[in-house]
Amino acid sequence: MTNRRSIVMSGDLGSGKSTISRQVASRLGLRRLSMGDLYRNMAQERGMSALQLNLHAERDEAVDGYIDQLQAEIARSHEQLVIDSRLSWFFFSDAFKVYLIVDPVTAARRVMSRPANDVEAYSSVEEAVDRLRSRSNSERIRFIRKYAVDKTRLRNYDMVCDTTRAGPDEIVDRIVAAFNGTFGQEILAHSPPLLLLDPARIYPSQDISGRPGPWDPGSASGVRQEGRGELAPISIAYTGQCFYVVDGHRRLSIALQNKLTLVAGRLVAEADEQVIAGLSAQQYFAAEVGPSATHDWAAAHKIALPLPPHLRALEVPEIQRGSSGPWSR
Repeated sequence: MTNRRSIVMSGDLGSGKSTISRQVASRLGLRRLSMGDLYRNMAQERGMSALQLNLHAERDEAVDGYIDQLQAEIARSHEQLVIDSRLSWFFFSDAFKVYLIVDPVTAARRVMSRPANDVEAYSSVEEAVDRLRSRSNSERIRFIRKYAVDKTRLRNYDMVCDTTRAGPDEIVDRIVAAFNGTFGQEILAHSPPLLLLDPARIYPSQDISGRPGPWDPGSASGVRQEGRGELAPISIAYTGQCFYVVDGHRRLSIALQNKLTLVAGRLVAEADEQVIAGLSAQQYFAAEVGPSATHDWAAAHKIALPLPPHLRALEVPEIQRGSSGPWSR
């Protein structure tokens, strides 16, 4: 292995950081460090839950100060590591930075499937979703105040991977390939992050109602799971909550028809960045992604795609969520 960079694995609870970081470290023969384990130990010592410690840390800077100082010292050691941490991307400036994302309900179910402990205990999926969201928001606000950086901005990272349906082996294969220079190098070199998304969670920005096209059954013949590399990266924009296609509906349709769990993408714009004609990623999404386009796309591909937040008043029956599956500890 000629790449001497450390690998930082970021993402919220339930995104698969522990599982993926362990397997990546094993595959590359590197030592793994988990800042989350350290944080949970601190919470237990104080008789708190991890969420309570997060909220306490908003008032007591010593909590973050200790963790941050430790991360900075480890980064200065220049040891090549795999680090499991939601915030280490900021301190390890030269690392290969991977951000794991996941559907919130899937994340909650994964967390609830772990062995019971007195740090993270939830009575329902709904409570878990709410508390995990609160914990993430608490961390985000605290980090913005202290360092003026937002952990949810995708351009902080080299690679963004959606772990909602893809198995750990598939995710690890792609991360190791990207790290070793055999996957996604054009995007990584010129316009990171490299996106690796669940095609069933990407919204169309084109209305397919009454129009023939590649979403017709059978139009994607010849492309199968083993041929996924034939699909060029899709141009994607991100609102801060939802991913949608700017260019590449045919490729996304092919991925869905062939039941791929991951599709490569190039980030065109996120949040307030401009997509086209002076419209930001958020504005373009609100203008182009309507209820009929969402419903027709989902029906054509036999997927459950919930209405996006700006259309929730017209909510359709909720998406069927995945189970914790191979991500359970």
